[in-house]
Amino acid sequence: MPSTYLRLMLTTSAMPDPVLELAERGRAFPSEERVRLVDLLLESLQQSTPSDVKEAWDKEIERRIAAHERGEGKVYHLDEVMDEARRLAP
Repeated sequence: MPSTYLRLMLTTSAMPDPVLELAERGRAFPSEERVRLVDLLLESLQQSTPSDVKEAWDKEIERRIAAHERGEGKVYHLDEVMDEARRLAP
């Protein structure tokens, strides 16, 4: 079932919104296909990232993975991170 916002936009908008229409159609896909769609959309955004920014992030990711594998740094459980985010968010 679409969100209240999405239902409202789809039923009250005078002009069709192709993005909202695609989102509504995408919700009907099986979860594996929705994941695939999201991956494709994210990949299209990453392709527009300047190469120097992408290279810098790739190096940072490699650095963080290597540090983690050496046992350096603190690892946080997802629940801890989410609790802290909820605490900080109004």
